[in-house]
Amino acid sequence: MFELLAVNAAILIVLVLVQWAISVKIGDVSFIDAFWGAGMGILALASWLHVRGGPGALATLIFAMTAAWGFRLGIYLFLRWRREGEDKRYRMILKKDREAGRFAQAALTKVWLMQAVLLFMVSSPAQVGILASGAPAPIPPLAWVGFAVWSVGVFFEWVGDWQLARFKADPANHGKVLDTGLWRYTRHPNYFGDFAAWWGIWIACSAAGWEYAAATVVGPLFLSFTLTKWSGVTLLEKGLDKSKGDKYAEYKRRTSAFLPMPPKA
Repeated sequence: MFELLAVNAAILIVLVLVQWAISVKIGDVSFIDAFWGAGMGILALASWLHVRGGPGALATLIFAMTAAWGFRLGIYLFLRWRREGEDKRYRMILKKDREAGRFAQAALTKVWLMQAVLLFMVSSPAQVGILASGAPAPIPPLAWVGFAVWSVGVFFEWVGDWQLARFKADPANHGKVLDTGLWRYTRHPNYFGDFAAWWGIWIACSAAGWEYAAATVVGPLFLSFTLTKWSGVTLLEKGLDKSKGDKYAEYKRRTSAFLPMPPKA
């Protein structure tokens, strides 16, 4: 299995270097967000094609879960980037390096290579689960539990993104806070969706063997930390606190930050 994971890593590096070259040419790395999801889908596909003797039913289920999540997210974020342009987060990260003429080097080390390592780690349950599931056996019940958790996550992410896109598309909502639909129960349904989707994939991976689950649990654990404490909720809400002021403060008071909960009175 290790040699096949090494092949996946090589594929990832090649894709990252190609996209890094493009980002240097256009002076914008923001489309890396689209590759976060699509890259995981590509690694899942590569793993599925690598399975010796052909993938079994469990491998196909894990691949389908990962691909559906990853390619949908990749397309959504790519279209958003095309519509909205450079993300201010990356502009700030690379501002000093751009001014000092080190944009290309910083884009590679601070953005593309770092994201490649994290992408490979977070998607490890899908890669390992697929590669370990070549036997032609029925899908274990535990995998269906994982599929159910994944389905909840996909519902929150897909519907949450759709509701947010519709809200932003209406000029009358400029300066307002979205507090209806799924956004009534959690301030970040899309982040919660990512969280649930990848814990669901990890549970499905566990159905291939608990040794594989133990080896890859770092993936969903790190993603959970990222979404709740690092670059997800915490970072995003710093900007929202400044841009939306009292309206967002009131929304925060009555609405759960992450896990869906009934709103407070």
